[in-house]
Amino acid sequence: MHDAEFLEKLLTIPSPSGGEDVFADYLVSQMRKLGFRTQRDEAGNVVGGLGDPNAPREIVLLGHMDTVPGFIPVRWEEGNLYGRGAVDAKGPLATFVLAAARVAPKLGRAKLTVIGAVEEESHGWGAHYLAQTMAAPDYVIIGEPSAWDCITLGYKGMLNMEYRLGQPGGHSAGEAAGPAEHAVTFWNHLRRYAFAYNQNRTGRFNTIDPALRGLQTFSDGLNDFVEMNIVARLPPDFPITHLQTEMWDWANGAELKFLGSDPAYRSSKNTLPVRALLRSIRAAGGKPRFKLKTGTSDMNTVGPVWECPIVAYGPGDSSLDHTPREHIHVDEFTRSIGVLEKALETMAAYEARARG
Repeated sequence: MHDAEFLEKLLTIPSPSGGEDVFADYLVSQMRKLGFRTQRDEAGNVVGGLGDPNAPREIVLLGHMDTVPGFIPVRWEEGNLYGRGAVDAKGPLATFVLAAARVAPKLGRAKLTVIGAVEEESHGWGAHYLAQTMAAPDYVIIGEPSAWDCITLGYKGMLNMEYRLGQPGGHSAGEAAGPAEHAVTFWNHLRRYAFAYNQNRTGRFNTIDPALRGLQTFSDGLNDFVEMNIVARLPPDFPITHLQTEMWDWANGAELKFLGSDPAYRSSKNTLPVRALLRSIRAAGGKPRFKLKTGTSDMNTVGPVWECPIVAYGPGDSSLDHTPREHIHVDEFTRSIGVLEKALETMAAYEARARG
């Protein structure tokens, strides 16, 4: 099976968060054919190993199997492969599997583990399980779209919350503010807070960016209600608990539910994975660049726990994440496989020299 055919097959198997089983079974079977020692852990993650299982050093390639909902017909158009997950993140996961299989004979005494995690797009359960149960590896590459010639060093933090308010119904001509107006007041408090914080801060990685993801009003005939979902993207070293305290002050009797949060995470440039990827991208004719992402990834979960050199890498244009136009160009996909293969070979060779 050619590289692009492998990715195309992955795209034909739907795997929305919480519904990864069929996809996982196929991935396990294909990884075993490529020589991986492969199984599923108790969280449902697919874990495949190459090299010496008793090696003292381990490189982990952590991707995710799940996608956001939404059906996109799998098709080819002018060298572009369309389908849900082409960019986020079956393209990077396929890159991991294929590059790892190619470099396996050159691993020496290094151990290489490729993981397809579950539920990254929802609650991050797969990565949380790994952070709690897996011994910290020596190096980690996260499978997220960066473009074939870019390396991602960090992701912003996130706070996800719901606002709900109900009160006795009243006529629209009355003087009392309705639930929707109270919700707007809450939202405006948050916007002003973010505006004040963001003054004189450079770059979106260092700002607070609130997004109103949902707002609805309804009535049961006696009481009026409003519900609102807000996601705030947060900069490094920002105290999430401080923002939660402020929100309670603004709530004015409304019910607040905090659905989840992740601290921002930024890794160093001076690490073996970064040096290996820089060298490999240049060897392939690229001019490597670094990126800091305004979203979140499994790096936010495992990075603070494992505390090892970590970056994110993978083919694809991240502006296409979650969109109905999601697609990846086959040339970028195949170039990224070669880049990662050479980077892994460099990392394994470095470890062999370092350990004599």
